[in-house]
Order: sequence, then structure tokens, then C-alpha cells
Amino acid sequence: MKQRICIIGCGWLGFPLAKSLVKKGHLVKGSTTSSEKISTLNSEGIEGFLVQVSSEGLLGAIENCLADCDVLVLNIPPGLRKNPEANYVKQMQHLLPYVEVSAVKHVVFISSTSVYDDDESMPIISETSPTSTSANSAKQLLSVEALFQNNSSFKTTILRFSGLFGEDRHPATFLSGKTNLKHPDAPVNLIHQKDCISIIHTIIEQNIWNTVFNASTPSHPTRKNYYTSICEAKNLPLPSFDTAQISKGKIIDSTKLARVLGYEFKIKL
Repeated sequence: MKQRICIIGCGWLGFPLAKSLVKKGHLVKGSTTSSEKISTLNSEGIEGFLVQVSSEGLLGAIENCLADCDVLVLNIPPGLRKNPEANYVKQMQHLLPYVEVSAVKHVVFISSTSVYDDDESMPIISETSPTSTSANSAKQLLSVEALFQNNSSFKTTILRFSGLFGEDRHPATFLSGKTNLKHPDAPVNLIHQKDCISIIHTIIEQNIWNTVFNASTPSHPTRKNYYTSICEAKNLPLPSFDTAQISKGKIIDSTKLARVLGYEFKIKL
């Protein structure tokens, strides 16, 4: 069924998602923070809008971007690694009232498995596992998840992605040649861009709302083995790891997602 879908955040994930939804016959609107990208969105059949969300407020045509849309995919990364002082909660508090008064009835909120702590025991993490009570980024993400989950104006599904990678972006590239990398024995938790897009499609098509999913490729090799092998395959300088310190990590379990959506991951590690 053709739907009207708004994607707030047409970046590395949001833009190809928008293009794939257009190909499926949906009517898609999308936001960008770059005025130069509006024409790029429009040329792909995506109705583009300039929207900028900050802790000070919201600028741009947000009402028009949300107008007449039933589904909202909210894909604004917190950016807390680059800017630890950022107030992601305030950003989303500025956006929320516009969503409440719009036609939106269903929200896919893109979150992260960073809401779970790493541990020396390498725990298997499901959606019911304890979340972090100490990390600032995790606390902010969880607060925003709650803002949308507890809102009666629409139904929200939280999608907690592991580390994102794709044809043009692989963490091994950034780790290549680095020395003294920590946690060599920690499990890798990654998910390919193609799977991210397919999972969002499936949630929308199957009308799966008011729930939380972990989303991570089911295989979990160790950081040392995986990134060394990828660098070897790409003929990149190998990373080296600090094996003197005890590794901390976790294994993200996507069993619920596979079971509820009937989903099979397309890209293996």
C-alpha cells in the first residue's frame, strides 16, 4: 500500500532509504540541513525541505515536511562523540510538538545499541537487558526514546542499530594502521546499510509498532580477528591491538527482530 512517509535526516542512511521507498511507490518527503542538497533530493523524487534542529530551537519548513505524512522515520544522530556537550534531548523536545500536531501516526525512531554497556563477561544483550545508567550518550538516547514511546499522539517503534557499515564506509578503514587498539577479544556488532533499509521497509509494510528492536548482524567475530581480516582483504595496513588489558564488550542479540518480522539478514560479516 502506497504511504506518505517523512524522513527527518536524509544523510548517509536516510537518503538511500528515501530513494528505496520512492522506488517502492511511496510518496516521500525528506529533510536536510544543506540547502545545496534540496535539488538532489528533488531529482530523486523526494520532496526536500531544509530543516535544522539544535538545542536552541528548530529552523526551517518542518510543518510542510511533516504535512499529510502518516509515517515518520526520525534519523537524526545525536552526534555526542564529536560534541559530548550537545543536548540531544533538548533538540528532540523542540521537534516533538511539531510531530504531535501533524498527521503522523507512526514513528520509526533510529536509536543505537550503545544504550547497553560493555562488560568483561561479554553478555548477550536482548531488548530486555539492562541499559546503561552512567554513559551520557546512552542516557540521552534513552530519554529521547521514552519521549516518543510515551507519547499518545502516535505509535513508535524503536530501532537500535549496531555499528553501521556499507560499501563506502567500513570501520576497518578507520582502524587500519592504528596501534594499541583496545578490546581485541570483544565481539563485533555491526549491521550493513542494506539491512538497515530493508528492516525499516519491513516495519512499515507490516505495521509493527509500539515495540523495540535490536538490529545487528547475527555473527560476532572478535574485533582483532575481524578487523585484521578485513584489512588484509582490502590490502590495508593492519591494525594492532593491546592484548595486555582485559577486553570488554557485548553480543547484540537480534532474535526478536528476526522472529517478529520474519527477517533474514542479507549481508553477513
